[in-house]
Amino acid sequence: MTAETAQRTTIGADGESEAEFPRHATLSPSRAADFKTCPLLYRFRSIDRLPEQPTADQARGTLVHAVLERLFDLPAEQRTPAAAAALVTPVWQRLLAAEPALADVLAVTPAPDGPPSDADAPNADAPDAGAATTDGPVLVGRAAPQPELADFLGAARTLLDGYFTVEDPRRLEPAERETLVSTVVDGQLLIRGYIDRLDVSPAGELRVVDYKTGGAPREAFESRALFQLKFYALVLWRTRGVVPRVLRLLYLKDAEVCDYTPEAEELARFERTVLALWRAITRATELRDFRPKPSRLCDWCSYQAYCPVYGGTPPPFPGPAEEPVSSSGRSPG
Repeated sequence: MTAETAQRTTIGADGESEAEFPRHATLSPSRAADFKTCPLLYRFRSIDRLPEQPTADQARGTLVHAVLERLFDLPAEQRTPAAAAALVTPVWQRLLAAEPALADVLAVTPAPDGPPSDADAPNADAPDAGAATTDGPVLVGRAAPQPELADFLGAARTLLDGYFTVEDPRRLEPAERETLVSTVVDGQLLIRGYIDRLDVSPAGELRVVDYKTGGAPREAFESRALFQLKFYALVLWRTRGVVPRVLRLLYLKDAEVCDYTPEAEELARFERTVLALWRAITRATELRDFRPKPSRLCDWCSYQAYCPVYGGTPPPFPGPAEEPVSSSGRSPG
Protein backbone atom coordinates (compact mmCIF):
# COMPACT_ATOMS: atom_id res chain seq x y z
CA MET A 1 0.00 0.00 0.00
CA THR A 2 1.67 3.20 -1.07
CA ALA A 3 1.39 6.68 0.30
CA GLU A 4 -0.05 9.53 -1.70
CA THR A 5 2.89 10.74 -3.72
CA ALA A 6 1.63 13.40 -6.08
CA GLN A 7 3.57 16.63 -5.83
CA ARG A 8 1.89 19.36 -3.83
CA THR A 9 2.30 23.10 -3.60
CA THR A 10 2.32 25.35 -0.59
CA ILE A 11 0.98 28.88 -0.42
CA GLY A 12 3.81 31.27 0.35
CA ALA A 13 3.83 34.32 2.57
CA ASP A 14 2.52 36.47 -0.25
CA GLY A 15 -0.39 34.10 -0.81
CA GLU A 16 0.71 33.49 -4.38
CA SER A 17 4.23 32.05 -4.51
CA GLU A 18 4.40 28.28 -4.70
CA ALA A 19 7.11 25.79 -3.87
CA GLU A 20 7.05 22.33 -5.37
CA PHE A 21 7.74 19.49 -2.99
CA PRO A 22 9.36 16.18 -3.93
CA ARG A 23 7.31 13.06 -3.34
CA HIS A 24 6.38 12.59 0.31
CA ALA A 25 3.86 10.75 2.40
CA THR A 26 0.96 13.07 3.20
CA LEU A 27 -1.18 13.62 6.27
CA SER A 28 -4.18 15.89 6.76
CA PRO A 29 -5.73 16.94 10.07
CA SER A 30 -8.85 14.88 9.36
CA ARG A 31 -6.93 11.65 8.83
CA ALA A 32 -4.63 12.36 11.76
CA ALA A 33 -7.71 12.88 13.93
CA ASP A 34 -9.18 9.62 12.61
CA PHE A 35 -6.14 7.68 13.85
CA LYS A 36 -6.22 9.43 17.22
CA THR A 37 -9.91 8.60 17.56
CA CYS A 38 -9.59 4.97 16.46
CA PRO A 39 -6.80 3.34 14.44
CA LEU A 40 -9.33 1.01 12.81
CA LEU A 41 -11.40 4.02 11.69
CA TYR A 42 -8.26 5.38 10.00
CA ARG A 43 -7.74 2.07 8.24
CA PHE A 44 -11.35 1.88 6.99
CA ARG A 45 -11.17 5.43 5.62
CA SER A 46 -7.62 5.80 4.37
CA ILE A 47 -6.50 2.29 3.45
CA ASP A 48 -9.66 0.27 2.72
CA ARG A 49 -11.42 3.44 1.53
CA LEU A 50 -14.80 2.02 2.41
CA PRO A 51 -17.61 4.19 1.08
CA GLU A 52 -19.65 6.39 3.40
CA GLN A 53 -23.03 7.79 2.54
CA PRO A 54 -23.15 11.49 3.47
CA THR A 55 -25.72 12.47 6.06
CA ALA A 56 -28.05 15.43 5.96
CA ASP A 57 -25.96 17.17 8.63
CA GLN A 58 -22.79 16.73 6.59
CA ALA A 59 -24.43 17.97 3.40
CA ARG A 60 -25.84 20.94 5.30
CA GLY A 61 -22.37 21.75 6.60
CA THR A 62 -21.01 21.68 3.05
CA LEU A 63 -23.81 23.97 1.92
CA VAL A 64 -23.28 26.51 4.72
CA HIS A 65 -19.52 26.62 4.13
CA ALA A 66 -20.17 27.26 0.44
CA VAL A 67 -22.62 30.06 1.14
CA LEU A 68 -20.15 31.78 3.47
CA GLU A 69 -17.47 31.41 0.79
CA ARG A 70 -19.73 33.07 -1.75
CA LEU A 71 -20.93 35.74 0.70
CA PHE A 72 -17.48 37.31 0.80
CA ASP A 73 -17.53 37.65 -2.99
CA LEU A 74 -20.17 40.34 -2.51
CA PRO A 75 -19.30 43.99 -1.81
CA ALA A 76 -19.01 44.55 1.95
CA GLU A 77 -22.24 46.52 2.27
CA GLN A 78 -24.22 43.69 0.62
CA ARG A 79 -23.12 40.98 3.06
CA THR A 80 -26.38 40.85 4.96
CA PRO A 81 -28.46 38.02 6.47
CA ALA A 82 -30.94 38.41 3.62
CA ALA A 83 -28.18 38.11 1.03
CA ALA A 84 -26.84 34.96 2.68
CA ALA A 85 -30.33 33.44 2.84
CA ALA A 86 -30.84 34.20 -0.84
CA LEU A 87 -27.65 32.32 -1.71
CA VAL A 88 -28.74 29.07 -0.11
CA THR A 89 -30.86 27.57 -2.90
CA PRO A 90 -28.60 28.49 -5.84
CA VAL A 91 -25.57 27.17 -3.98
CA TRP A 92 -27.36 23.91 -3.16
CA GLN A 93 -28.30 23.49 -6.82
CA ARG A 94 -24.69 24.05 -7.81
CA LEU A 95 -23.52 21.47 -5.29
CA LEU A 96 -26.06 18.97 -6.63
CA ALA A 97 -24.85 19.57 -10.17
CA ALA A 98 -21.28 18.79 -9.06
CA GLU A 99 -22.24 15.86 -6.81
CA PRO A 100 -25.72 14.45 -7.60
CA ALA A 101 -25.38 11.87 -4.81
CA LEU A 102 -25.93 14.65 -2.28
CA ALA A 103 -29.62 14.49 -3.19
CA ASP A 104 -29.77 11.13 -1.41
CA VAL A 105 -29.70 12.88 1.97
CA LEU A 106 -33.18 14.28 1.31
CA ALA A 107 -36.53 12.58 1.67
CA VAL A 108 -37.61 14.12 -1.62
CA THR A 109 -35.14 14.63 -4.43
CA PRO A 110 -35.62 17.95 -6.21
CA ALA A 111 -36.60 17.74 -9.88
CA PRO A 112 -33.62 18.21 -12.20
CA ASP A 113 -34.98 21.47 -13.65
CA GLY A 114 -36.97 22.61 -10.74
CA PRO A 115 -35.21 25.05 -8.51
CA PRO A 116 -36.04 25.88 -4.93
CA SER A 117 -33.38 28.81 -4.55
CA ASP A 118 -29.80 29.50 -2.97
CA ALA A 119 -25.64 29.35 -3.71
CA ASP A 120 -22.01 27.48 -3.03
CA ALA A 121 -20.05 25.38 -0.38
CA PRO A 122 -16.78 24.91 1.47
CA ASN A 123 -15.78 26.12 -1.90
CA ALA A 124 -17.62 24.65 -4.78
CA ASP A 125 -14.71 25.67 -6.97
CA ALA A 126 -12.08 23.97 -4.80
CA PRO A 127 -10.61 20.62 -5.81
CA ASP A 128 -12.67 18.85 -3.16
CA ALA A 129 -15.95 20.61 -3.92
CA GLY A 130 -18.94 18.65 -2.84
CA ALA A 131 -17.03 16.92 -0.08
CA ALA A 132 -17.76 17.34 3.57
CA THR A 133 -16.44 20.48 5.09
CA THR A 134 -15.04 19.98 8.47
CA ASP A 135 -11.66 18.45 9.04
CA GLY A 136 -11.69 15.92 11.85
CA PRO A 137 -13.34 12.57 12.34
CA VAL A 138 -16.56 12.26 10.40
CA LEU A 139 -18.68 9.78 12.28
CA VAL A 140 -21.72 9.08 10.20
CA GLY A 141 -23.69 7.12 12.75
CA ARG A 142 -27.15 5.67 12.91
CA ALA A 143 -29.66 6.37 10.21
CA ALA A 144 -31.66 9.51 10.90
CA PRO A 145 -34.90 10.60 9.27
CA GLN A 146 -34.22 12.30 5.96
CA PRO A 147 -35.43 15.89 5.87
CA GLU A 148 -37.61 17.39 3.19
CA LEU A 149 -35.87 19.89 0.95
CA ALA A 150 -37.60 22.91 2.50
CA ASP A 151 -36.62 21.82 6.02
CA PHE A 152 -33.05 21.10 4.90
CA LEU A 153 -32.60 24.53 3.32
CA GLY A 154 -34.38 26.22 6.21
CA ALA A 155 -31.98 24.65 8.70
CA ALA A 156 -29.06 25.94 6.62
CA ARG A 157 -30.49 29.46 6.80
CA THR A 158 -30.84 29.12 10.57
CA LEU A 159 -27.14 28.26 10.83
CA LEU A 160 -26.33 31.32 8.75
CA ASP A 161 -28.35 33.42 11.19
CA GLY A 162 -26.05 32.03 13.87
CA TYR A 163 -23.07 33.23 11.87
CA PHE A 164 -24.39 36.79 11.77
CA THR A 165 -24.87 36.65 15.53
CA VAL A 166 -21.13 36.20 16.10
CA GLU A 167 -19.66 38.21 13.20
CA ASP A 168 -20.48 41.13 10.96
CA PRO A 169 -19.01 40.27 7.54
CA ARG A 170 -19.47 43.87 6.40
CA ARG A 171 -16.53 44.77 8.64
CA LEU A 172 -14.25 42.01 7.37
CA GLU A 173 -12.07 41.57 4.31
CA PRO A 174 -10.56 38.08 4.50
CA ALA A 175 -7.08 37.74 3.05
CA GLU A 176 -7.74 34.18 1.89
CA ARG A 177 -10.64 31.72 1.81
CA GLU A 178 -10.64 27.96 1.32
CA THR A 179 -6.86 28.08 1.08
CA LEU A 180 -4.80 24.93 0.67
CA VAL A 181 -1.71 25.19 2.86
CA SER A 182 1.04 22.60 3.11
CA THR A 183 4.59 22.06 4.24
CA VAL A 184 7.08 19.23 4.76
CA VAL A 185 8.03 18.57 8.37
CA ASP A 186 11.25 16.84 9.40
CA GLY A 187 12.06 16.38 5.71
CA GLN A 188 9.74 13.40 5.47
CA LEU A 189 6.06 14.17 5.94
CA LEU A 190 3.91 16.55 3.91
CA ILE A 191 1.11 17.96 6.07
CA ARG A 192 -1.67 19.85 4.36
CA GLY A 193 -5.24 21.04 4.68
CA TYR A 194 -7.82 23.64 3.69
CA ILE A 195 -8.32 26.70 5.88
CA ASP A 196 -11.87 28.07 5.83
CA ARG A 197 -10.69 31.64 6.23
CA LEU A 198 -7.48 33.51 6.94
CA ASP A 199 -7.62 37.11 8.17
CA VAL A 200 -4.53 39.31 8.14
CA SER A 201 -4.33 42.53 10.17
CA PRO A 202 -2.56 45.66 8.85
CA ALA A 203 0.29 44.72 11.21
CA GLY A 204 0.57 41.30 9.55
CA GLU A 205 -0.99 39.28 12.37
CA LEU A 206 -2.82 36.14 11.26
CA ARG A 207 -6.22 34.88 12.42
CA VAL A 208 -7.26 31.39 11.34
CA VAL A 209 -11.04 31.00 11.25
CA ASP A 210 -12.92 27.71 11.03
CA TYR A 211 -16.70 27.42 10.69
CA LYS A 212 -18.39 24.63 12.66
CA THR A 213 -22.00 23.79 11.87
CA GLY A 214 -22.41 21.36 14.75
CA GLY A 215 -23.01 22.38 18.34
CA ALA A 216 -20.19 23.73 20.48
CA PRO A 217 -18.44 20.75 22.13
CA ARG A 218 -18.10 20.25 25.82
CA GLU A 219 -14.70 21.08 27.25
CA ALA A 220 -13.58 17.46 26.97
CA PHE A 221 -13.97 17.62 23.18
CA GLU A 222 -12.68 21.17 22.67
CA SER A 223 -9.12 19.89 22.21
CA ARG A 224 -10.31 17.75 19.29
CA ALA A 225 -11.51 20.85 17.47
CA LEU A 226 -8.36 22.80 18.30
CA PHE A 227 -6.19 19.94 17.01
CA GLN A 228 -7.28 20.83 13.49
CA LEU A 229 -6.48 24.52 13.91
CA LYS A 230 -3.10 23.81 15.51
CA PHE A 231 -2.35 21.71 12.43
CA TYR A 232 -3.01 24.75 10.23
CA ALA A 233 -1.09 27.04 12.60
CA LEU A 234 1.95 24.77 12.35
CA VAL A 235 1.86 24.90 8.54
CA LEU A 236 1.54 28.69 8.53
CA TRP A 237 4.37 29.07 11.02
CA ARG A 238 6.68 26.85 9.00
CA THR A 239 5.82 28.39 5.62
CA ARG A 240 5.37 32.05 6.55
CA GLY A 241 7.47 32.39 9.67
CA VAL A 242 4.52 33.81 11.60
CA VAL A 243 2.68 32.19 14.48
CA PRO A 244 -1.04 32.98 14.05
CA ARG A 245 -2.24 35.47 16.65
CA VAL A 246 -5.63 33.78 17.01
CA LEU A 247 -7.16 30.41 16.15
CA ARG A 248 -10.92 30.99 16.03
CA LEU A 249 -13.72 28.41 15.98
CA LEU A 250 -17.15 29.78 15.07
CA TYR A 251 -19.93 27.46 16.23
CA LEU A 252 -22.87 28.58 14.14
CA LYS A 253 -25.54 26.36 15.69
CA ASP A 254 -24.94 27.76 19.19
CA ALA A 255 -23.66 31.18 18.03
CA GLU A 256 -20.49 30.75 20.09
CA VAL A 257 -16.89 31.77 19.49
CA CYS A 258 -13.83 29.93 20.77
CA ASP A 259 -10.52 31.80 20.48
CA TYR A 260 -7.14 30.27 21.19
CA THR A 261 -3.71 31.90 21.07
CA PRO A 262 -0.88 29.47 20.22
CA GLU A 263 2.81 30.02 20.94
CA ALA A 264 5.86 28.96 18.94
CA GLU A 265 7.04 26.53 21.64
CA GLU A 266 3.62 24.91 21.67
CA LEU A 267 3.63 24.49 17.89
CA ALA A 268 7.10 22.95 18.04
CA ARG A 269 5.77 20.38 20.52
CA PHE A 270 2.72 19.86 18.31
CA GLU A 271 5.00 19.19 15.33
CA ARG A 272 6.70 16.43 17.31
CA THR A 273 3.29 15.03 18.19
CA VAL A 274 2.26 14.93 14.52
CA LEU A 275 5.49 13.15 13.57
CA ALA A 276 5.01 10.62 16.37
CA LEU A 277 1.47 10.06 15.18
CA TRP A 278 2.71 9.46 11.65
CA ARG A 279 5.32 6.99 12.88
CA ALA A 280 2.55 5.14 14.71
CA ILE A 281 0.49 5.05 11.50
CA THR A 282 3.52 3.77 9.59
CA ARG A 283 4.13 0.99 12.12
CA ALA A 284 0.47 -0.01 12.13
CA THR A 285 0.50 -0.20 8.34
CA GLU A 286 3.69 -2.25 8.20
CA LEU A 287 2.22 -4.68 10.72
CA ARG A 288 -1.30 -4.46 9.26
CA ASP A 289 -2.40 -3.89 12.83
CA PHE A 290 -5.11 -1.24 13.21
CA ARG A 291 -6.94 -1.97 16.42
CA PRO A 292 -10.35 -0.59 17.34
CA LYS A 293 -10.48 1.97 20.12
CA PRO A 294 -13.99 1.80 21.59
CA SER A 295 -15.48 5.02 22.92
CA ARG A 296 -18.78 6.86 23.07
CA LEU A 297 -18.07 7.99 19.51
CA CYS A 298 -18.68 4.44 18.31
CA ASP A 299 -22.41 5.19 18.45
CA TRP A 300 -21.97 7.48 15.45
CA CYS A 301 -19.55 5.35 13.44
CA SER A 302 -20.71 4.14 10.03
CA TYR A 303 -18.40 1.10 10.03
CA GLN A 304 -19.88 -0.97 12.86
CA ALA A 305 -20.71 -3.81 10.43
CA TYR A 306 -16.94 -4.24 9.82
CA CYS A 307 -15.79 -3.69 13.40
CA PRO A 308 -14.81 -6.66 15.62
CA VAL A 309 -16.15 -4.80 18.66
CA TYR A 310 -19.62 -5.18 17.12
CA GLY A 311 -19.10 -8.70 15.82
CA GLY A 312 -18.00 -7.57 12.36
CA THR A 313 -15.01 -8.59 10.26
CA PRO A 314 -12.74 -6.06 8.51
CA PRO A 315 -12.16 -6.68 4.79
CA PRO A 316 -8.85 -8.25 3.72
CA PHE A 317 -5.99 -5.79 4.02
CA PRO A 318 -5.44 -4.40 0.50
CA GLY A 319 -2.11 -4.81 -1.26
CA PRO A 320 1.37 -5.18 0.20
CA ALA A 321 1.95 -3.34 3.48
CA GLU A 322 4.69 -0.91 2.55
CA GLU A 323 3.64 2.61 3.42
CA PRO A 324 0.50 4.06 4.96
CA VAL A 325 -2.02 5.49 2.58
CA SER A 326 -2.22 9.18 3.16
CA SER A 327 -5.27 11.28 2.78
CA SER A 328 -5.75 14.98 2.44
CA GLY A 329 -9.43 15.20 1.78
CA ARG A 330 -11.89 17.25 3.81
CA SER A 331 -14.70 15.99 5.88
CA PRO A 332 -18.00 17.58 6.93
CA GLY A 333 -18.72 19.42 9.99
